[in-house]
Amino acid sequence: MNDKKVVVALGHSALGDTFPSQKEAAKHSAQAIADIIEAGYRVVITHSNGTQVGMIHSAMREHSFFEPNNTVAPISICSAMSQGYIGYDLQNEIRTALFDRGIYRSVVTLVSQVRVDPFDPAFGTPTKLIGRVMDKDDADKEIAKGNFVKEVEGGYRRIIATPKPMEIYEKDAINALLNDNQVVIACGGGGIPVLQQGTRLKGASGVIEKDLAAECMAESVSADVLLLLTGVKKVCLNFQKENQVELNKMTVAEAKKYIEEGHFQKGSMLPKVEAALMFAESQLGKRSIITSLDSALEGLEGKTGTVVTL
Repeated sequence: MNDKKVVVALGHSALGDTFPSQKEAAKHSAQAIADIIEAGYRVVITHSNGTQVGMIHSAMREHSFFEPNNTVAPISICSAMSQGYIGYDLQNEIRTALFDRGIYRSVVTLVSQVRVDPFDPAFGTPTKLIGRVMDKDDADKEIAKGNFVKEVEGGYRRIIATPKPMEIYEKDAINALLNDNQVVIACGGGGIPVLQQGTRLKGASGVIEKDLAAECMAESVSADVLLLLTGVKKVCLNFQKENQVELNKMTVAEAKKYIEEGHFQKGSMLPKVEAALMFAESQLGKRSIITSLDSALEGLEGKTGTVVTL
């Protein structure tokens, strides 16, 4: 065992869009995670939840129409539901993949809460689309409740804030499990954004970018590597253009320069590069790797992927 700690961030492609497709995707993702664990790494897993939390929010909203006594579920509750639902599939498939290899290890999902700043400017300029397409009447009702909506093709959709993560409240529990050599799934979908009010934590109306939450997690557990998995093996400049260039490595300074030049798309590669450079510059010797799910272990072994260092 090399005893190194790795935070693995699974992207949307690792999960699927429906109950059956998620089940199959989780099996595939579990094999990649099992490869890493079999190689001797201690692992914490984070994951996206964009499709799932939107689906849950829409379903709970429709339920409120048939059961008027049940109000529409806040985003924080929908996020908690998505953590449990996705974690359930992942932890069972990872457990099976490990047992099939003769590795006997507990796999645990933690519903995770992440502190955000109530004065984060993101709350005044929400950008994240969520939920179903609405007509004008429903959109007006959302506005009357103080929510933000945006006109899209076919109608309107609700938009919510994406505040930055500041602290993971369950970090001590995550570290205790990790130090006991257990496999931990935490901060799914970026974790539940919460505001601290005295001794109480109150869910905030927003979602946290999951790659930034993965970076916060990596610092919280003193990870050696932040492994960000996506749909491509390497980060590219001029992506999908004739002059596309694959990057084997980036320094933090180079990554910042490429961001300023607009090489990375918002909501896609940009948050991954931002998270990667943040972790790499957090402490000398830390490294981030961006690669595909199927190349996860090869990325850790330095055979592929884009490595970001200070």
